[in-house]
Amino acid sequence: MMELLKNCVLRRNTCTAVHFWRSKIVQKTSVIRKISTTSPKCTVMPAWVIDKYGTNEVLRFNQNMMLPIIHYPNEVIVKVHAASVNPIDVNMRIMKKECKTGKVKHDFCGYGATALNMKRDPLHIKTKGEEFPLTLGRDVSGVIMECGLDVNYFKPGDEVWAAVPPWKQGTFSEFVVVSGNEVSRKPKSLTHTQAASLPYVALTAWSAINRIGGLNDKNCTGKRFDFILDNVGGSTETWALNFLKKWSGATYVTLVTPFLLNMDRLGIADGMLQTGVTVGSKALKHFWQGVHYRWAFFMASGPCLDLIAELVDAGKIQPVIEQTFPFSKVPEAFLKVEGGHARGKTVINVV
Repeated sequence: MMELLKNCVLRRNTCTAVHFWRSKIVQKTSVIRKISTTSPKCTVMPAWVIDKYGTNEVLRFNQNMMLPIIHYPNEVIVKVHAASVNPIDVNMRIMKKECKTGKVKHDFCGYGATALNMKRDPLHIKTKGEEFPLTLGRDVSGVIMECGLDVNYFKPGDEVWAAVPPWKQGTFSEFVVVSGNEVSRKPKSLTHTQAASLPYVALTAWSAINRIGGLNDKNCTGKRFDFILDNVGGSTETWALNFLKKWSGATYVTLVTPFLLNMDRLGIADGMLQTGVTVGSKALKHFWQGVHYRWAFFMASGPCLDLIAELVDAGKIQPVIEQTFPFSKVPEAFLKVEGGHARGKTVINVV
């Protein structure tokens, strides 16, 4: 009888312990749900978007743009303090028409849209126009709000800058998601407004000079080198060669390439084929003239921005800003850049 009572007491204590443990787990789960679930007001943000390609009137202020979320463990969410308008933003917005003998032959639905949509959707699962609503803007300077699980180099509260690749949602919004390897700590000597004017143009130049041209602090210090960086195109390739010393390792790098335009005009396959023929023939032509001919493109890179930040803090690179606009006047900023004749960057103060 005593043994039976003892077993009953043990079983009751065990059941009590199990019920207590489950109540703790359930309680913990409910706490997690309360943390991850936010009110509807906190799931949207203001942003400037386009719903189609066209003139400046297609820019639309969206007060209820969905708040971006982290999809991959190497991503971070940045609260945008400042952004800037680049010519590529204007070109990505515009719908151009190709004319031949006075007749419209083809519509260009935003600069580079064919290649960029292929990058966004490699398997062509989505239908045409799924990139909308599209947020433009490549440059960003702001503060990290949240980090993915694999991001160890940054933490919430860090002041950062970055250039967002053109196939991703842009920076004319309150928040933007950036890969951890595309972001860098903001130069300490710059404000957010100043910092937002540099990343895209600095990385484009860095790609051309360092990655494609091969110039660095080791092979340039105290040495002569012949190098031309062309961001104009056209007849520049003809007369600029006269300034290079032939057959001495001279390099000509151009940022004006027909790659994206060929894909927009001819399609993916024919556009890539035409691009390959063009770059091959030009490289061979310049080679027989004793000059290395290269094409360069923008490349998003946090490590390169780290090096650029060091040059900025050392006073070797300085931002040049022509005009700033509040976040409410993004269309006016686009018109300013679209008009040309700029003497500096056009910056948007978001905060």
